[in-house]
Amino acid sequence: MKPVDSAASISFPATPEALLSRLEWSTRRAVTTSVSGDYRSVFRGRGMEFDQVVKYEWGDDPRDIDWNVTARLGEPYRKRFIEERDLSITCVFEDSPALQFGSGERPRRDTLLQTAALLMLIGAANKDRLSVLYVSPAGHWFKRALAGRRDTLRLAATLLGQPAPLLAGPVQCPIPWNLTRRIATRGSVLLWFGPFLPAPLPESWRELQQRYQLVGVRADDAWDEELPDDSRFAAYDPVNGCLTTIDTASVSERAAHRRWRGEREGHFMHLFPRHGDRLKVGNTQDPLEALVSFFHRLGTRGRAA
Repeated sequence: MKPVDSAASISFPATPEALLSRLEWSTRRAVTTSVSGDYRSVFRGRGMEFDQVVKYEWGDDPRDIDWNVTARLGEPYRKRFIEERDLSITCVFEDSPALQFGSGERPRRDTLLQTAALLMLIGAANKDRLSVLYVSPAGHWFKRALAGRRDTLRLAATLLGQPAPLLAGPVQCPIPWNLTRRIATRGSVLLWFGPFLPAPLPESWRELQQRYQLVGVRADDAWDEELPDDSRFAAYDPVNGCLTTIDTASVSERAAHRRWRGEREGHFMHLFPRHGDRLKVGNTQDPLEALVSFFHRLGTRGRAA
């Protein structure tokens, strides 16, 4: 929902190419200094060559536990892998009308688009194979970037240039998960950008968790965490397509918001149980700074494990 009287401007430059140029310039130093090593530690996919069995330690991926060895020796052991050089990354962008909410200058949609473009640029710098599955209420498309920086830039510009779905149109945004099995190789990384509103798990989600490294990327607005104090205003609800009155002084209104917040967070954690597979970027944050912090925090933890 977006306040009707908001006059905040969109933070995007005039064209996708101009935004992409700005983002590429800002990533150059980060990629050449600290990001690449941490990025590799976090996004390793499932395409790994088996090395040996070692004792399981706190912080290791439980999916790597060798249950046969664990049962035989009476304590947990895991399989250790050697990372393959090439990594395939598919960005699944769920362009739901719910992303068009923003209580400040930048809606969730802009935050996620910029974050997706930055991740594609970082992936290209690491010579990863990149593709995009874009989904909106009007349909979906899939494009794969050719090897090299130029085609990755072209694909990122295509994503950034997608017009926002009409608020007066359909709101359902079904993701064709069956398609991912044909377009994404086993062991690759799937980055799902979306609003992650409370809903049942996608069909065959457990199978997808075994097949890929699944990472959820969510944009958070300040009002997602806490409503403003003692305000009453009309707002447009992009999900239900109507005006609604919000009274933040209402006890029941605030209690309903707390329940929604808990359900939303619970759904996100249910989809992505591992802390390292959940990335949240605030609407007031610099997306690149959020990514650097995310990679550094998890990369440091991985090296210390």
